[in-house]
Amino acid sequence: MKSILFVPADNERKLAKAVSCGADALAFDLEDSVLPERKPLARLLLVEYLKTYSGASEVWIRVNDLASGELLRDLAAVVASKPVGIVLPKVFGPEDITTVSHYLDMAETQAGLPLGGIAILAVITETPAAVLRMGEFTRHSFPRLKALMWGGEDLSSAMGAGDPRQADGRWRPVYEHARIQCLLAAHALGVEALDTVYVDFRNSDGCRANSEGARYDGFTGKCAIHPDQVPVINAAFSPSEEEIAFAHRVIAAFETGAGAVQLDGKMLDVPHLKAARRLLAAAGV
Repeated sequence: MKSILFVPADNERKLAKAVSCGADALAFDLEDSVLPERKPLARLLLVEYLKTYSGASEVWIRVNDLASGELLRDLAAVVASKPVGIVLPKVFGPEDITTVSHYLDMAETQAGLPLGGIAILAVITETPAAVLRMGEFTRHSFPRLKALMWGGEDLSSAMGAGDPRQADGRWRPVYEHARIQCLLAAHALGVEALDTVYVDFRNSDGCRANSEGARYDGFTGKCAIHPDQVPVINAAFSPSEEEIAFAHRVIAAFETGAGAVQLDGKMLDVPHLKAARRLLAAAGV
């Protein structure tokens, strides 16, 4: 998933517009963008919408967290719609992912669906406990887990802190730490690593630079909060023609069988070869 766009499930206009946005995935939101009193309506609207959904984007649903009292209602309502997966917010530790996996077992069974078909995208930096316990996630196996995502606003709120960003847009140290921990945990678990949203949705240049930086750091995709961000994010996470051409040259240079080669005045070894192959695989060439 290069791009995943969050869409409020209680907004019929935004639901209708989302289908043509070009995102790799849509995360229909039952959580933060829906007021408590509108959550029952959001479930009803979303289930009806998905009955006729025919878009190319993967369908994900951000459910409410375990402590909210709304999660079981969410799963009971939406699992029969057969989403690709759920976005699980405000995780406290690996046991939360395990618990929700069991909930999904029951919901899939009740809906007559194959067990294990619905994946989990876990947001693991929204609580201080999850950030402090990040290493524990890598010591467990989660068959449903497809991706990890991070976010700064909920963590800031949980700590009673101020704006998690500095005046120039950079993350303050606590949140940069959470970001890096999420990135490392995702790669340790062998799942996708999704960068958080870029909140200034009218600033395309800023979104592009932010997305390119995230890809450079090792994130595999990024969340969007506005349809206009989707093409910018998709482009940033897609290898350029120059990158593809260079990757082909790297692979060609290693065809001699040597473990270290020279290219453009630089010494390259096996990690460069692996990176070139990975880039071409991501580009589908």
